Amino acid sequence: MSRFWSDIVGKLTPYVPGEQPALARPVKLNTNENPYPPSPRVMDAIHRELGNDGDSLRKYPDPTARALRETIARHHGLRAEQVFVGNGSDEVLAHTFQALLKHDAPIRFPDITYSFYPVYAQLYGVAFDAVPLNADFGIDVDDYRAPNGGVLLPNPNAPTGRAVPLDEIRVLLAANPDSVVVIDEAYVDFGAQSAAALVDEYPNLLVVQTLSKARSLAGMRVGYALGHEALIEALTRVKDSFNSYPLDRLAQVAAIAAFEDDAHFRSTCAKVIASRERLSGELKALGFDVVPSAANFVFTRHPARDASALAASLKEKEIFVRHFKLPRIDQHLRITVGTDAESDALLAALRAVL
Repeated sequence: MSRFWSDIVGKLTPYVPGEQPALARPVKLNTNENPYPPSPRVMDAIHRELGNDGDSLRKYPDPTARALRETIARHHGLRAEQVFVGNGSDEVLAHTFQALLKHDAPIRFPDITYSFYPVYAQLYGVAFDAVPLNADFGIDVDDYRAPNGGVLLPNPNAPTGRAVPLDEIRVLLAANPDSVVVIDEAYVDFGAQSAAALVDEYPNLLVVQTLSKARSLAGMRVGYALGHEALIEALTRVKDSFNSYPLDRLAQVAAIAAFEDDAHFRSTCAKVIASRERLSGELKALGFDVVPSAANFVFTRHPARDASALAASLKEKEIFVRHFKLPRIDQHLRITVGTDAESDALLAALRAVL
């Protein structure tokens, strides 16, 4: 701690990302990256943007990302004015905390969820209530009927992987007409129902998605929100008071190309889903309990083995999984769905350890 720090810095507990191992060929199953590369059209679009001399890079990108927003709008059957884009969904969520989640009443989100939520609440001075998941790690929307300054639900939830059906999202929206309901859909394309179709129906709904997972663009940092024009305007006002150019030229053209190759997107999702089901079955055969997942990861525990020790043993074999030292889940591991070869390496290591 330094005497030059502001008061808020000393009180922060920053988000801790998954380990990025500096190894030649690790089996990296700890950060929920897609194991397959993006569409070949993405690289073609980047090369076209760069040209022969990269001259375009000396110019600022479009601050409104209009072409990208129009592409996203077409994909979801909306208008460009209903789309906001940012530097990854984390930035979109950060602006949401400032722009739309009221500071005069606690917001509500699950007690076991994406650990950036309490970090943002602390950073922006937003009071919150962490609502306990039920015994099987599910979200009960009736728990979110109490007066609040906003509701934030990931669907599917992370790190559990459980999804909330769309009819329950409707119940949640109807129960909170005076609050913004944010549905964080980072993993929705791997088996959950998107609430994007409800945007025109509910003025209090904001849907947040990312291109990091299903579209394999974690390295480009592109996220977006869908909502009523008034909600999008609020996000834009905050963005333009913080950084008018959040998405660079390459990120914008890469994202557009990723959306334009729907066949590649669907094929990649199908492969991940098939591998997830195979991995879940193999883990159960080894005696693991596996939470049903609609994401690109599985949440699992072995009733006779300490999760921290298992993670350490795997790391010795250069296989990385995620372990959270948190109440209720400190005996669970979150394992990203990799290629079948990576899953085989993981399963072989687990058999040796067990």
